[in-house]
Amino acid sequence: MFAYLASMKMNLAGKISLLAILALAAMLITGCKTTPPVDWNSRVGTYTFDQAVIELGPPDKQATLSDGKTVAQWIKHYYNNSGFAVGTGFFTGGAGVGVSQGVGSSGYDNILTLTFDTGSKLVSWTKNYH
Repeated sequence: MFAYLASMKMNLAGKISLLAILALAAMLITGCKTTPPVDWNSRVGTYTFDQAVIELGPPDKQATLSDGKTVAQWIKHYYNNSGFAVGTGFFTGGAGVGVSQGVGSSGYDNILTLTFDTGSKLVSWTKNYH
């Protein structure tokens, strides 16, 4: 590829620009890689509460049921802070009038609930989006 660039009749600035664009494209392609979602079904029976705390941090909520099982929830809050507002105002001779309209949106929560048996092994899970 570099030999191709060298053979092109292009000035130095053009070559640098082309290389910069190619480098940026390569970074975008490799930088957009997302981690695959966790397969919680494959973890049932083997995944422990301690592993969950190590991986996810301490749970946001936790309770022990009468049968000895532990139910723990991890909550992730997502907020959409974008908004839109329009305002107008008039002022004459010491009197004023103002009109305003605001529009905004709220966020949502992802709640992961893991239930562990008395031996601290994962027995069930749910994921809810609120």
